[in-house]
Amino acid sequence: MQKRNATAAVIGAGDYIGAEIVKKFAAEGFTVFAGRRNGDKLAPLVKEVEDAGGAIVARSLDARKEDDINAFLQDADAHAPLEVTIFNVGANVNFPILETTDRVFRKVWEMACWAGFLAGRESARLMLPHGRGNIFFTGATASLRGGSGFAAFASAKFGLRAVAQAMARELGPKNIHVAHLIIDSGVDTAWVRERREQMWGKEALNNPDLLMPPASVAASYWQLYQQPRSAWTFELEIRPYGEKW
Repeated sequence: MQKRNATAAVIGAGDYIGAEIVKKFAAEGFTVFAGRRNGDKLAPLVKEVEDAGGAIVARSLDARKEDDINAFLQDADAHAPLEVTIFNVGANVNFPILETTDRVFRKVWEMACWAGFLAGRESARLMLPHGRGNIFFTGATASLRGGSGFAAFASAKFGLRAVAQAMARELGPKNIHVAHLIIDSGVDTAWVRERREQMWGKEALNNPDLLMPPASVAASYWQLYQQPRSAWTFELEIRPYGEKW
């Protein structure tokens, strides 16, 4: 493993997609700052990364709080230049419109949109003096279309996509690659498997080509990072080949 004098910050380092992103960038030599709401849950990931020879700093992080985001990213940049930030906060909930309370709508927006704005802005402030950087955002099918029961989630994801697009237009000419990754499928997680079984029965889990492996998402982020600036992608859609679209 070639060690890099650079850090990667993963905001939303959950058990599936976030963990795989952390492991991928750590395996490529980055010191990875991993943040999630309950930092204690990062202990197994820390052990796995360190056992493999990687470097990781795990933190509790409420991405909706400006001071938390500032401290997290500033600490990463102080350790070594912040080269990559990946915003991967989920907030995927499903409520019929009449059951979507003000609190639910506001909380989902804070988690999936407002927090992304904070992460992007503060990352840009740190990267601009370095003259380079990469800021990536995790999107979903809901980034492009609303679905039944997803008024809160889709509105937040639409908003995050707009933030990312505006940032890409502004920061691209300053050598900061901003990209939005749309995951247009269910991801192979315990929650998705449980939900699919409830909706369609156990047979819905028989086809592995209909669920996105979290490691494939991490590989796609690595591909975005490797792109030359003469051919940057802003938006990348990924889906298993068995997914209808």
